[in-house]
Amino acid sequence: MKARVTVYPRREILDPQGKAIREALARVGFEEVREVRAGKSFEIELGDLDPARAGERLREMCERLLANTVVEEYVVELEGPARS
Repeated sequence: MKARVTVYPRREILDPQGKAIREALARVGFEEVREVRAGKSFEIELGDLDPARAGERLREMCERLLANTVVEEYVVELEGPARS
């Protein structure tokens, strides 16, 4: 099973990196960009777990290590079988 975990700052937390990226995009001609949230992404390959168990384990990983849940939120996406 392959999964992607994306971690972002919570909306109520300032995101200086996202703000800097938005401003840089405007400077190079992309004035239509109104907001950028900078985050981090993890591609994780798991063993043979059923989707429900995989989702549970991934949430545990996020809560314990991958995300600082005080200031960050995360999204878990299951993508199907791992590459051979």
